[in-house]
Amino acid sequence: MTADRKRETREKFLLGGLVVKAGLSETDRAFLLGGLIELAGVVPGSPEHRRLRDIGEEAFRAPSPNRLSSPIAEPRE
Repeated sequence: MTADRKRETREKFLLGGLVVKAGLSETDRAFLLGGLIELAGVVPGSPEHRRLRDIGEEAFRAPSPNRLSSPIAEPRE
């Protein structure tokens, strides 16, 4: 296995772990992809970006498996 392929495989493994950490491993793939596409449009440094980053940082500090008071399921105001 080449170094590039190993790096790519590791990256995919880590990204899959994020899906599990967020409690989304049973989620419809189209829904998940749609959410990621929406996230790609969040402007770095914006209030929304900082809010979502804060949620993620909190989730990394929480013990696994993580099912925080699901920020994903809360309606936006």
